[in-house]
Amino acid sequence: MSPEVPPRSGSVRSAAEVNEQIRALWLRTGGTLSAQERAEYEQLVVEWAQAIRCAVIEAA
Repeated sequence: MSPEVPPRSGSVRSAAEVNEQIRALWLRTGGTLSAQERAEYEQLVVEWAQAIRCAVIEAA
């Protein structure tokens, strides 16, 4: 019954989708990140945290 609320801060992916991309990054790199991969990882973690916050707000 609750309407879909668009994600805030421009994120359009769910936390699960972002988490899957984080896992794929770690698998692809064998657990060792280059500087570029670390930057990608950090962006993904920020996006994941935003998606989690949006999900909590929507649930409240």
